[in-house]
Amino acid sequence: MSEMSFEQMLQEEAINQVHTGATITGTVDDVKDNEILLSIGYKTDGVIPKSEFTTDPALNLKEAVKKGDSLRVKVLNMNDGDNRVLCSYRRLAQERTYEKLQEACENGTVMKGTVSQVTTGGLSVMVDGVRIFIPASLVSSSFERDLTKYDGKEIEFVITECVPRKRRVIGDRKQVVTAQKEAAEKALFERIQEGMIVTGTVKNLTDFGVFIDLGGADGLLHISEMSWGRIESPKKLFKVGQEVEAFIKNIKGNKIALSMKFPDQNPWLNADEKYAIGNVVKGKVARMIDFGAFVELAPGVDALLHVSQISKDHVEKPSDVLSIGQEIEAKVVEYNSDSRRISISIKALEMDRETSEDAAKVEIPTEVAEALKEEAPETPEVPETPEVPEAPEIPEAAEAAEAPEAE
Repeated sequence: MSEMSFEQMLQEEAINQVHTGATITGTVDDVKDNEILLSIGYKTDGVIPKSEFTTDPALNLKEAVKKGDSLRVKVLNMNDGDNRVLCSYRRLAQERTYEKLQEACENGTVMKGTVSQVTTGGLSVMVDGVRIFIPASLVSSSFERDLTKYDGKEIEFVITECVPRKRRVIGDRKQVVTAQKEAAEKALFERIQEGMIVTGTVKNLTDFGVFIDLGGADGLLHISEMSWGRIESPKKLFKVGQEVEAFIKNIKGNKIALSMKFPDQNPWLNADEKYAIGNVVKGKVARMIDFGAFVELAPGVDALLHVSQISKDHVEKPSDVLSIGQEIEAKVVEYNSDSRRISISIKALEMDRETSEDAAKVEIPTEVAEALKEEAPETPEVPETPEVPEAPEIPEAAEAAEAPEAE
């Protein structure tokens, strides 16, 4: 038996290595539309069908792979029917991915992936060709009915189960979200304090207030703290996603109370001067009761207009002559800074104006006018200028006698 040459030994070794299930490295010889030809150091070439290279049918092989590239592949069959070695790049990559996912599952490593499919049951995320399923209950820290907003988005998650032989990988995003919230909440409470002005985003609306996301925790802006004036409904003033500036009124445990009633905007700061007794003020009828109406003089400043002060004429009930939103002008008749109580009167203002008009129209009686005339000093009479007598006329005969004779 003759000894084999060194080249024959290498070829024999290569043949022994190339077998079904083996992992080998090949060099790209040619790239076609639907397959890649590989030189694998064997008596025949290796071939990778497009379906064994990628799961994306839209991928252009000629752009993804170039001649001369080195590829690590798995042998699926020693003969593909055309006497070529059938290889798979995708399956080998998947095996490496499964190994990575198993390790991540054991270590609790946070993974990233793009959501490829959304169903009512949860999300499918692709990581290097491997599908990871995240159940709907594990998508967020709170239940979300509509998951479509995650479609095509890159998300973070941890692996809770990985069974490569069953191609079963389960992810959990809830753990990541919860951990991130806890860290953000801790950081937020470390930097905030009462009285600090903060900016947040409206997260939820209720009849009694608004919950504002401060970036780590939510703050409650109660309806009574939204304005110095009266607010009928938070939904008329705010909308979800709106940016809001407020200040922290108090912090109790993990609860944050917010307010938009900034002290420097308090309408009662200069009330002593604006609403002093006797001042004439304007306002809008805000609400009516049996014995009168409350008139808003400024946001947060209401005055009582008693039914007896609405008019000089008798008024049975305020709604007979007033309406909500009606603008009125009245006189301040009572002001108490301690109790912040103001009373106004349209009746008093009307009477003041009538008095002024009457004073302007007063006529002086005839006897008084005569008496005043008698007491007034008489104006001295100015003598008339005497008339100058005209010069007498001279007769024509006399004029001729007096004229000198001509020589």
